[in-house]
Amino acid sequence: MEEVRWKIVLASNSPRRKELLGGLDIPFEVRVLDDVDESFPHGFPTREIAGYISKKKADAYQVTMADDELIITADTIVVLGEEVMGKPVDEEDARRMLHALSGKTHQVITGVCLTTRERQVCFSVETDVTFKTLTDEEICYYITHYRPFDKAGAYGIQEWIGYIGVTGMNGSYFNVMGLPVQRIYEALKVFNKGKVC
Repeated sequence: MEEVRWKIVLASNSPRRKELLGGLDIPFEVRVLDDVDESFPHGFPTREIAGYISKKKADAYQVTMADDELIITADTIVVLGEEVMGKPVDEEDARRMLHALSGKTHQVITGVCLTTRERQVCFSVETDVTFKTLTDEEICYYITHYRPFDKAGAYGIQEWIGYIGVTGMNGSYFNVMGLPVQRIYEALKVFNKGKVC
């Protein structure tokens, strides 16, 4: 990719997002604001939630960003039917989520916003993930050894549970990890040329 004319800022503490964005070979820094509101209105369309929260995060950063900066914000949710699964609050919640996902296909949706002082481009990427029927022992082992409390849906596809549990996927693997880097790469190329996506 040609040299990016913006100072890229990743607005996330996630080590997975940092690793994924780093894979694009583009220099960036990480900047995280405290207490960014991640709520959404009751009854909000399920598949629009991740995009809505990502834009709220971007709007919070616009106040402090420099003229030459491009902020990348993202939010990932897991959706089973109409239930939105965020990060589990404790072991019991993680166990409940994994039992619900067991033997079913769910969607992982990541909303992303690329924001400068002049422009903002937002999009969402959706991936279907299918789990085999997980045993109680497998769920217990995973929660005990991997402590997936910082992950939407209580799992990381790149961890043990993904190795033994995922039987199918339709869409971007990296999106399931938390950042659809292929789409971000294409959006950055367009930003670089000063065109509208």
